[in-house]
Amino acid sequence: MTKTLLTTTCLTVLALSQTASADTLRLLTWGGYAPDEVIEMFEEETGHTVEVTKSNNEEMIAKLRATGGGGFDLAQPSQDRIMGPQMEFGIYKPIDVSKLDESLFIPSMLKATMGNTTVGGDVYGVPHVWGTSGLVINTAEAGDVVKDYTDLCAPEVAGNVSYRLKRPTLIGFAFALGEDPFAAYGDEEKYAEIMQKVETKLTECKSNVKTYWGGGDELMNLLRSGEVTASMAWDTGGWKLNDDNADITFVAPASGALGWIDTFVLPAKGQADDAAYDWINFVMQPEVAAKITASAGNFTASAGADQFAEDSLKAKYQASFPQEAIDNIKWYPPVPAGLESIEGDVLDRVQAAN
Repeated sequence: MTKTLLTTTCLTVLALSQTASADTLRLLTWGGYAPDEVIEMFEEETGHTVEVTKSNNEEMIAKLRATGGGGFDLAQPSQDRIMGPQMEFGIYKPIDVSKLDESLFIPSMLKATMGNTTVGGDVYGVPHVWGTSGLVINTAEAGDVVKDYTDLCAPEVAGNVSYRLKRPTLIGFAFALGEDPFAAYGDEEKYAEIMQKVETKLTECKSNVKTYWGGGDELMNLLRSGEVTASMAWDTGGWKLNDDNADITFVAPASGALGWIDTFVLPAKGQADDAAYDWINFVMQPEVAAKITASAGNFTASAGADQFAEDSLKAKYQASFPQEAIDNIKWYPPVPAGLESIEGDVLDRVQAAN
């Protein structure tokens, strides 16, 4: 009798442990996308708890690849980092769209992202936060010399330039050199040819670079201190800096700002799908989404959330993006399998070049 009771008790404890685990949402996301206020509201409303790990695209893919899609229940890679990694590594699971409140999303953005993240007939991603990367300039120091990505190599800003050795830099320089890297996504030979031109330019440009920045805080400090007067960066970084220094602003490059959408995806071995769907539906509510915009500095794909955004952010957006700049945004399409290795080799050679 005692043995039976003990066994029953152990099974009950195990069941409760599994339930508790399922109620904990392990979120792999970007800084600013899960502010404390929103987490507290979500936990109070749903009873779930949230554990946040801040990351970026490269680290997200590496973490999920290393575990076969384990360790997290919801992740937020950019939409161009879903199709390729899924085809190569199988690190995501399909999204059950019926569990989403589609009315909360901007219809065109939801449709586009679902289309760009469909593999084998299954949808793997839905949109959350969107924005652009381009140029952040201290106009008092750099003047009007830097109007496009390759102008970061101009002698007038030598020694005062920064950008990342990551794929956005490769893509931006390619467009500024008159190429269309996205059009070459289906042709590895052509893409490698374009990347060779970019590699040559970036190697020539090394003497202009103060430092290659690795994180947003690092770059913000470089621009605030005046060590760097021109950089590739996100629009939100330029707008935040403009709050402190009116001379620093985000500029949409002549060849086009690079548009991105960060998504929601379900890691293949996630254990709390219900909590993940609850989080998505919660944060896409307009009033909640506006809190994320205030935290991250970028708008979301939440329908109607712009009505709750701060007027000052709207004004900065309009100043950086006249209609022609909006029309010229180059939106990242899905990255085909194989291209990241070409880019990685180019970045390694640029890093190693004298």
